[in-house]
Amino acid sequence: MGLSVGRDPCGNPSPHDNATACDSSSPFRHLISLRLANCSPDLELSPTALRSLHTLRSLSFLRCPITPIKCFPSPLAASLRSFSCISSLRPLPASLLSHLHNLTYLSIIDVPISLTSPFIIFSQMHSLLSATISNTTLSGQLPRHWHSLTLSHLDLSLNALKGPVPGSISLLESLEFLNFSSNSLSGLLPEAIGDLIFLKTLSLSRNSLSGPIPETMAALPELTQLDLSFNQFNSSIPRFLSEMKSLKRLNLESNNFEGVLPFNASFISRMEVFKVSGNSNLCYNRSVLSSKLILGIAPCDKYGLPVPPPPGKGDKDDSFSDYDYGGGEDDGGGGGKKGGGGQHEVNRLVLGVAIGLSCLVFLVIFLVCLSKLCG
Repeated sequence: MGLSVGRDPCGNPSPHDNATACDSSSPFRHLISLRLANCSPDLELSPTALRSLHTLRSLSFLRCPITPIKCFPSPLAASLRSFSCISSLRPLPASLLSHLHNLTYLSIIDVPISLTSPFIIFSQMHSLLSATISNTTLSGQLPRHWHSLTLSHLDLSLNALKGPVPGSISLLESLEFLNFSSNSLSGLLPEAIGDLIFLKTLSLSRNSLSGPIPETMAALPELTQLDLSFNQFNSSIPRFLSEMKSLKRLNLESNNFEGVLPFNASFISRMEVFKVSGNSNLCYNRSVLSSKLILGIAPCDKYGLPVPPPPGKGDKDDSFSDYDYGGGEDDGGGGGKKGGGGQHEVNRLVLGVAIGLSCLVFLVIFLVCLSKLCG
């Protein structure tokens, strides 16, 4: 493994990005942290080697395509508090993970997992603070019963999870980060999402979620990032989003939202990320927002409906980046004269010339009649 074979495994730096940490026991120090990185495919962790690691509290594998481990010895499984596996141990048995009862930190990224129900993995973990299982083969539905109520970070992105987001998610009342993006989740977002009052980041992008944004989300005072993009959310965008003082990143693109965009220029200007394009039934009021803003949606007509693109323009560019083109009707946005001012100036000039010529003709006729009367 490229580790020191001396009595003190922490005495010298380990090569190949491997790392160790030991406690201060005497006369022999105990290995409490081990990270194996960029391993040789020939490396094999035998049951004897694993049993000797029973004092480990942290074990990490980074790009280690070694023979998968079927299970950890019971003393090692009970000792571990942190387990990380990134592009390693392919495939990783879910049964191995389910025996790590005392974990507080779990990170599985880019690893296929066998027996892939999230319930199997989380059912016995009562002390988790942070869990990431991303870009794996995790499937099935989200658990309806969560046993680790201390979770503050939960990332299950880039998997094959399906079904609804259960209302029991509110039991994870310490959550600050929640990422279920790039799955196959469907149905309505539960009202209970508003009970996660410490939530700072919520990403549900690239699923099949539908319905309106729950009004209860107005009760999330710490929310700084909200990503609902590439779903099937509909109805109008709630105005309460503009009143969320902590919100800095808002992505609602590629949904089925409709009606008038409820945000003003000051709200949009304070956003670090703001995306609403890809909502064909959504429009903005030009009396509130400048046409210079590239929003990716159409302006509203006087009925609050998107103005259709001019002939030949809609097929050329779907982004509506120059879509504030004015027109013959008043759309209530204060931009109806844009593009038509030059034509109006020409019309006034023609009218003035006509009136002047008419007056000149009348004057000539009057002088002729007057000369006849005087003669």
